[in-house]
Amino acid sequence: MTPADLLTDAFARVLDDLEGVLDGLADDVLVARPAPGANTIAWLVWHLTRVQDDHVADVAGSGQVWTDDGYAERFGLPLDPADTGYGHTGEQVGSVRAPAALLLDYYRATHARTLAFVATVTPDDLDRVVDTRWDPPVTLGVRLVSVVNDCTQHVGQAAYLRGLLVS
Repeated sequence: MTPADLLTDAFARVLDDLEGVLDGLADDVLVARPAPGANTIAWLVWHLTRVQDDHVADVAGSGQVWTDDGYAERFGLPLDPADTGYGHTGEQVGSVRAPAALLLDYYRATHARTLAFVATVTPDDLDRVVDTRWDPPVTLGVRLVSVVNDCTQHVGQAAYLRGLLVS
């Protein structure tokens, strides 16, 4: 198995889980909160997609799907286009509202761009330093594993919320 095969499989699992979470969800469920200040399914899906889009674009040296493909405008959120959701307040979480079809469309477009990049990753590429702000510096391999980890955590949280909110 090559790094490209492994990464493709990992990101495909995120897409599969995300499709299951969003399947048939009404807009009111997407923005429901089980407790005041809690994250919503819409925010979790938007955030995991923004992080994947941002981080993969950075290591690939490309633009983001969010801005390049017009998703920032399509979502029309009251947030800076560079915002990925880190450190959001409860009010900012609540401002992320979008139908399931748009959330899934944005993830699928990000997923396609991600797979196009990971298809080019060789074993030697995994050791390339992509972020020197950390000690030790972050390599491409570590960054991509971090993105998969973040995505799987958030899609799991969204699945849990779906279970709480949909009977």
